[in-house]
Amino acid sequence: MMVRNVVMVMLFVTVIAPIILYTDRLGSFQVSSSSSGDDFVEDVTAVAANAHTGRLNLLPQESSTTLKEPVGVVYSNNSTNSYPETRGSSAHPNHIHKDGPSVDSMEHVSARVLSTTNDQNLSQTDNPIRQVTQTLEQGNQFMSDLHAKGGGASEQNVDNASQTTEIKNERQSTQTSSRVDQRKPKKTMTEKQNDETAVPDVRVRHLKDQLIRAKVYLSLPATRNNPHFTRELRLRIKEVQKALWEATKDSDLPRNAYDKLKAMEQTLTKGKQIQDDCAAMVKKLRAMLHSMEEQLRVHRKQTTFLTQLTAKTLPKGLHCLPLRLTTEYYTLNSSQQIFPNQEKLEDPLLYHYALFSDNVLAAAVVVNSTVTHAKDPANHVFHIVTDRLNYAAMRMWFLVNPPGKATIQVQNIEELTWLNSSYSPVLKQLGSASMIDYYFRTHRANSDSNLKFRNPKYLSILNHLRFYLPEVFPKLNKVLFLDDDVVVQKDLTGLWALDLKGNVNGAVETCGESFHRFDRYLNFSNPLISKNFDAHACGWAYGMNIFDLEEWKKQNITEVYHRWQELNHDRQLWKLGTLPPGLITFWKRTYPLDRSCHVLGLGYNPSVNQKEIDRAAVIHYNGNMKPWLEIGIPKYRNYWVKYVDYDHMYMRECNINP
Repeated sequence: MMVRNVVMVMLFVTVIAPIILYTDRLGSFQVSSSSSGDDFVEDVTAVAANAHTGRLNLLPQESSTTLKEPVGVVYSNNSTNSYPETRGSSAHPNHIHKDGPSVDSMEHVSARVLSTTNDQNLSQTDNPIRQVTQTLEQGNQFMSDLHAKGGGASEQNVDNASQTTEIKNERQSTQTSSRVDQRKPKKTMTEKQNDETAVPDVRVRHLKDQLIRAKVYLSLPATRNNPHFTRELRLRIKEVQKALWEATKDSDLPRNAYDKLKAMEQTLTKGKQIQDDCAAMVKKLRAMLHSMEEQLRVHRKQTTFLTQLTAKTLPKGLHCLPLRLTTEYYTLNSSQQIFPNQEKLEDPLLYHYALFSDNVLAAAVVVNSTVTHAKDPANHVFHIVTDRLNYAAMRMWFLVNPPGKATIQVQNIEELTWLNSSYSPVLKQLGSASMIDYYFRTHRANSDSNLKFRNPKYLSILNHLRFYLPEVFPKLNKVLFLDDDVVVQKDLTGLWALDLKGNVNGAVETCGESFHRFDRYLNFSNPLISKNFDAHACGWAYGMNIFDLEEWKKQNITEVYHRWQELNHDRQLWKLGTLPPGLITFWKRTYPLDRSCHVLGLGYNPSVNQKEIDRAAVIHYNGNMKPWLEIGIPKYRNYWVKYVDYDHMYMRECNINP
């Protein structure tokens, strides 16, 4: 019996007592879990606030010498409305303010300013992040002490702690704001300096504006009635004009320019006080604007006229050269006037070039550049056709300067007896009274405003001889036509082996820009043009063209050209020139060549792509700015100049220099 009682006691202690104790604790846990969600959130917040931030042993730590701790400042627009103590006071729910944080404290906007420092002596008390952390820790410690004293603290003590924390935060915000405010002016000054240096001619523009205003004041009646002010204003105008001179940017101005600017501004201020009639000022400004626009229009027209005149005028040296050569040519006997290798002129197996020009030097550059890059110059034949005035000079030049092993033929266009007005409609038109009147009449009120169509080259049959290639070279199969304002940069023999696929003309298309479309050359308001051609069709370029003369004959191209020339007797289908009739004659008969074969624009466009020029087989100085004229574009001249021998006797005698 004794043993049984001992066993029951031990069973009660080891089994039943733990069950009773566990059941009691489970009940207390359920009761505590029924508390509000807000209390639970605040408990979690309290845990987070009292948490100890230790080292992360799994991650490599950087020492303070290698990475400076950023200075973090938390401040608000209204520091007095923030409640940093609520995080500390939330450690115990019994000490939360009854009314909770105000609306202002909930809507306040905080900003964080981070900056690094190299100051090794910066104390921990100067670090705002540490100060905020220490404040929170002090608040938590304060609340813990209150609980430790058994019974909780009154709301009075909590408010005192809150006020202490607010004062510290206000000091931190004030210090940080002052630091930020000290940095802002420096950045603003830098931006001002950048703005001033961005425009290099601010002061020049200001001075020019002052001149305009001064001239307006000078012309108004109120100024003329004030002789003292008039003298002062005229003096200021002279000073500003002298300071400006030819300055285009502020660095060109003299040192005293700013003083002149201030003096003029003071004088203009006086003028503003004198003038009381704004309507007169506006009227004068409008008159000046109208006058300037009219002057601009006149100057533009004069510029166009002078440019065309320069393009049509032969420089003195180039006029001297053919005269000197002609004189020398007629001193030769007949045997000395004959070119060698004349048996190659009609050999269809060789590479034949057609060049129609009255410019000796330009023709020489075309031949020299072609022969320089030819793989086998002996197989190249150049057929040059010129007019009667330059025939002797052209022959003399190539007799004195033979193009190596290449063959030269120089013909006089007047020797082509089959080319007459009864056969060629264009010859008949060029000799008509209406054409002569179009070119030479003095009264041109009803004439074309575009002066380029009055270039005398359009009167020359040499310009239209390209439409008679089979007649000029009856025994040849293919001919490469070259203008006299091109420079050859590569061997061109591959063009003769090119299959034109039944087309007559091989040319580079120029439809990259809108003004090279058909509608820029032909009159599509005329039904003859609009019914037969596409206004947006791609144009192509003369200057380097490979012609299949056999296909030319088969398709009777010359007759097509004649028919359209007769239809254009009154110039209603197109203006003068050879490209418009060329576009019509070779419509749907042109084979497009690779763009690198022929690069245009060196006679008018200063922005031709340099890479395109370098890889081009032929570069073309089409336009008015020819390389042998003073108005030629300087950066393109070297491509042409290097094929001219300026040390030649005739060049020196005529004073022709690069």
